[in-house]
Amino acid sequence: MDIYHIWAELKPGVSDLAFAEAVGAYCKALQARGHIRSWRLSRRKLGLGPERLPEWHITLEFENLAELDRAFSDVAARSGPIEGLHHAVNSKVRDVFFALYRDFPDPIRKRGEELF
Repeated sequence: MDIYHIWAELKPGVSDLAFAEAVGAYCKALQARGHIRSWRLSRRKLGLGPERLPEWHITLEFENLAELDRAFSDVAARSGPIEGLHHAVNSKVRDVFFALYRDFPDPIRKRGEELF
């Protein structure tokens, strides 16, 4: 699996529940289109975590990079119902940053072979 991580802070005045509802609607639509395998929204608890990490964390799981590319292509078209759902999330956040991780070892990496 390839796991796309999104960290963000909410813009001032944005309700936490309104944000959670928007993320849920957007991710469920991506999932219904077959673009993501699963997703999760989480919030930092008890203030634990480094200051540089925002309070909110979203993970999107993709079977492979081709699936990720199809999702990005659909969203990047900036049209249709998916654009409204994307905007409903994007308009509520600030200080956003992203990362892409993969399960390891994955099928691409042959077990037992070392590079060094």
